[in-house]
Amino acid sequence: MTQPHIYPRGCFFSSLDDIAGKRITVMGLGLNGGGEASVRFFLKYGAFVTATDMKTAEELAPTIASLESDTSLDTRRLRFVLGRHDIGDFEQADVVIKNPGVKYEGNKYLAAAKVIETDISVFLSFTQAPIIAITGSKGKSSTASAVHYGLTHAGFRAFLGGNITVSPLSFLEQTSGITPVVLELSSWQLADLRGRGVLKPVIAILTKIVPDHQNWYGSMERYVADKKLIYADQGIGCWTVCESPENDSASSVWGGIFAEETPGVPLYYADKPPRYGACYGAWFNNDGKGVVCLPLQSSDMPHLRIADGEVHTVLEKLAVPGNHMRINALNAALVMALLGVLPEQISAVLSEWPGLPHRLEFFHEWKPGNGSCFRFYNDSAATVPEAAAAALCSFSEPVYFICGGTDKNLDFAPLVQALASPVSQPVSLSLLAGTATDKLIPLLQKNGISWNGPYDSLEALLTHLRDTILYSYEAVKDAAVVFSPGATSFGMFRNEFDRGFRFKDAVQSVFV
Repeated sequence: MTQPHIYPRGCFFSSLDDIAGKRITVMGLGLNGGGEASVRFFLKYGAFVTATDMKTAEELAPTIASLESDTSLDTRRLRFVLGRHDIGDFEQADVVIKNPGVKYEGNKYLAAAKVIETDISVFLSFTQAPIIAITGSKGKSSTASAVHYGLTHAGFRAFLGGNITVSPLSFLEQTSGITPVVLELSSWQLADLRGRGVLKPVIAILTKIVPDHQNWYGSMERYVADKKLIYADQGIGCWTVCESPENDSASSVWGGIFAEETPGVPLYYADKPPRYGACYGAWFNNDGKGVVCLPLQSSDMPHLRIADGEVHTVLEKLAVPGNHMRINALNAALVMALLGVLPEQISAVLSEWPGLPHRLEFFHEWKPGNGSCFRFYNDSAATVPEAAAAALCSFSEPVYFICGGTDKNLDFAPLVQALASPVSQPVSLSLLAGTATDKLIPLLQKNGISWNGPYDSLEALLTHLRDTILYSYEAVKDAAVVFSPGATSFGMFRNEFDRGFRFKDAVQSVFV
């Protein structure tokens, strides 16, 4: 088995001034902002930048236009190598800025690089900001969003970046020792930090862990090993938040392992009160209210205002649907409490949190007549079966459910179980074409679950769904139409965000 790559400790650049005159190759210009932000950052500090991507200039036209039209950039020091990579651009560069979506192992271009950094590693090397780092399989983006929303609305000047498609290099100069930075980190981004010693989050959160990216990792052990890097370099005065081993879920076993291994102080989150004695962290009481309980104040955390071993209510109502969203908001409440926000303010602020685009995002309402109303939800960021199952179980009203996409070598049993359950069974199931859908259909057949499709386009699927509703809508007066693929998006879409935007556009075109 190939051992994971370990990077040299520290950062290649001794200071930001040290960037001037260096030859930088940005591997992966992309369309989601990370590559573009790196190009902008290194041009600003005087480097000569080569932006290279396997995508063509036509595919990357929006990013190229954004860079070339910016008069504040000296684009004379920028060259594009698109539709290919040239080995010389990696051999001759002083530093290669690596795309996290590219494996180091077996990559001849990265093997040729003298030095490899990432936008995250450079940011962490130079910011003085307290870092709140969040990873996991399910809920990390929504948790990061809720934490950032909660802190900014509680009076902090906070920043949000990382896997959430905002490079932290875009706000590095605005950070200081009193500006919390919330970083959503994928397992790939964490792997690119192995050995560097630059990630020392004051608070590390590990959301629910389920199988994901098994086509990349091949085993849960390798996948989880990268997740563990989030707390590897924590020290005194740091907190690690993880799922309670008391939760009734297959993923809860990981929480106990993380808590035992972390050098930080472990705190648990749970969907019910602790069964055995004292527990520090956050959970939902039997009345449905979210509470936190923090250990007695120590000299390492003198700012804690409710570190008294008592239980404090911090979450009562939430604007977004779903128990999994309540867990995400509960973790945000725990972070706010750790940063000194009082319980009443935490509850008031988080009650207004609107959620995140592409995560059970309500965006359209359609009233075809006879007093009926259909509400549309975009959950395109649900790229694993467990996330789609959670979305399906989030609604009390009838659901018209849409899923399917490209396979990542995942088990669809959790989604099939939710589809077959009398409690969460949808009114209808529509499938988008893809390799994951091909894998799902035999399981549907085996469990006697009917479906429509698979469809090769969103427009065809939604047109058929509209006609079906118009023909039989008198049977269902009010319902939710939920797009939660439970699979990745490649093939039919550029990524899950492109998929979500195109779903919303198609809905607003078809359901008028």
